[in-house]
Amino acid sequence: MINKIIYKVFFKDCRENNLGLWQCPGFLFLMMGFINIASMLGVYVIVREYNVPELVVFSVSAVSVIIFSIGSSAINGFQQIAKANKMKSEFVSIASHQLKAPLSGMRWATDILLRDKNKCLSDKQAEYLKDIQENTSRMIRLINDLLDVSRIESGKMDIGLQTVDLSGILKTVIKELSSFALANNAELVVSVDKDLGSVKTDSIRIKMVMQNFIDNAIKYIGSENGIIKISLKNKGDEVVFTVEDNGSGIPEKDQKKIFDKFFRSGNIAKKQTIGTGLGLYIAKAAVESSNGSIGFESKEKKGSIFWFRLPARNS
Repeated sequence: MINKIIYKVFFKDCRENNLGLWQCPGFLFLMMGFINIASMLGVYVIVREYNVPELVVFSVSAVSVIIFSIGSSAINGFQQIAKANKMKSEFVSIASHQLKAPLSGMRWATDILLRDKNKCLSDKQAEYLKDIQENTSRMIRLINDLLDVSRIESGKMDIGLQTVDLSGILKTVIKELSSFALANNAELVVSVDKDLGSVKTDSIRIKMVMQNFIDNAIKYIGSENGIIKISLKNKGDEVVFTVEDNGSGIPEKDQKKIFDKFFRSGNIAKKQTIGTGLGLYIAKAAVESSNGSIGFESKEKKGSIFWFRLPARNS
């Protein structure tokens, strides 16, 4: 009974990977620690009370065998966890690739039909097709995110480093998201240094990071007159991109998990906004792959500041 309670409370990862208590590396290492302490105390008592060298040698040998056996079980547990994670990643990768092709075909077909809607479609049919198109595009974005997660976990995330002008990318992102901001009563205030340094990064992925920061700020603005301050600044030998909002903010208890995959803060989930919890996980990997750093500050009901820093190319 006690074993089951310990297993459920303290070794959640092992339970999620279908490992028993005596296969769980964390529990086994804990047991090894207790056995080491007990063996040292036992040897001390034996030497002090009996002074029999043979007994000491036998005790130490017996403890060594026990620790070796537990260590082997711990290694086996690690191997099982690694194997399970590899199988999960492979399944996600294969399933995502298989789903992407038919979904892309559906989007292509709806694009053609909507382009020629005046010729053969009624307004109602065009409306249904537009819904199909939007949901298909959403599914493709999700699949692309899952593929990125799979690549990150396997260490195969493609990063094409090149000299990039972040101000040009930001202009494109602002143009793409301006209608979304207007629909959510959010004002975008943009500030860019005139002599902004260039950086070396992947232009496609860093654009996705910028989109993610601004898109999240718009979604969770949480006020009728939301203001989102967006800046690109030179700071020493770095270029810093910052998005500050006066929205919902992130509860302190959730902040340490904000860059975890599939994590969504509780107050955000209540808004029922669309999202998978993958954007910031992928953003962190993309920025760090460009030798940059990423972070945030947030207060619940006050707003958040998300930023990333990249080394300036002329440094």
